[in-house]
Amino acid sequence: MARHNLGTVVSFEFLRTVKKRRFWIATLAIPVLLAVIFGLVFLSSSSTSSSADAQKNEKLDFSYADASGVIDPAIATAMGGSTAADPADPAAAVDAVKNGTLAAFFDFPADPAKDPVRVYGVDNGIFKNGAYDAVARQLMVLSAQKAIGSPQLSALVQGEFSTTSQTFKNGVESGGIGSVVPPLFFLVIFYAVIILLANQMLASTLEEKENRVTEMILTTLNPTTLVVGKVLSLFMVGLVQMVVFSAPIVVGYLFFRDRLNMPDFDLSHLNLQFWPMLVGALLLLGGFILFTGVLVAIGAVMPTVKEANTVFGPVIAMIFVPFYAVALVVSDPQALIVQIFTYFPMSAPVTAMLRNAFGSLGPVEAGIVIVELFVLGFIALRVAVHLFRYGSIEYSRKLSLKEAFGRAPARGRKM
Repeated sequence: MARHNLGTVVSFEFLRTVKKRRFWIATLAIPVLLAVIFGLVFLSSSSTSSSADAQKNEKLDFSYADASGVIDPAIATAMGGSTAADPADPAAAVDAVKNGTLAAFFDFPADPAKDPVRVYGVDNGIFKNGAYDAVARQLMVLSAQKAIGSPQLSALVQGEFSTTSQTFKNGVESGGIGSVVPPLFFLVIFYAVIILLANQMLASTLEEKENRVTEMILTTLNPTTLVVGKVLSLFMVGLVQMVVFSAPIVVGYLFFRDRLNMPDFDLSHLNLQFWPMLVGALLLLGGFILFTGVLVAIGAVMPTVKEANTVFGPVIAMIFVPFYAVALVVSDPQALIVQIFTYFPMSAPVTAMLRNAFGSLGPVEAGIVIVELFVLGFIALRVAVHLFRYGSIEYSRKLSLKEAFGRAPARGRKM
């Protein structure tokens, strides 16, 4: 019967949430906004790329003075350039640009690697003015490539080559950054789940109380079944939201990565190590149970969502506190503040997941934190159920903890 009731609660709570129009409005608002932003970035990137290419290859009527000896006259002539009448006195060419009788003048110094190339041009608007700098750079690059005389050396000079690296720890090849990224996914999921579901956790436990129907519900349902059912349904709702939110990012990355200027991640370099992934999954689950229990307990104590939000803010802020010391978490995990964050329950999930990803969370520390999160999480859920039993009928005032824990469980109702 209990299993049947649990399934009924999960199904009812899940369907009740996903059938609401405001749920889909809020859920789809972010993907729609992302799609609009991606579209604008796509159009802007296409326009910028075309404009940059056009400017780079644009033919200008310009003159130049070359103290470096790098510029090739034939290339300059092909691009529309000519040597200044008096290369030793660039002031005359600059005056011609100021008067509008000369479109542009480039003054190449003796050592372009140390001194800047001075570019002068007639103002054609903020966007078209970029053509001057683009042409000057292209002239220098093409001349340098011709002077080198080797396409291979030219490519090397411009850094057009790749490297592979291997690092070793205790005689065994370590995963490098490829082994850090996968465990960090658990931290991202943790933040997404808590941020997306926290308000709904409060609302789900307070909705029936504000509607004055909890007393009727508890005559047919065990409080534990009701609370657990709400938690499971909220987790399912969170999965739906995460799929919807991630869809435009996945589509953009797979099909429009270049146009959207998204970084190109080579997933083949990711190193999925068993123990860090297992520890990360357990920390995620334990942290979720702990925060769920705390938020449900808050909802059981407070009479309205408005009053619950005064406590909700500081609780959620706890998961961001470790980032104030993230440099120490990564570089000096034995620092006192990092140790406090590692074992303090509300900051432990984030700090431990960061340390686990960067390989500074030892097996003993990991075991202690995981046990701590699960034990405190189940205690929090147990306390939340107890508070919900008595707080559900407190419609106008905050439940007194002393009064709630001073009562014996009502007969006929099992925790």
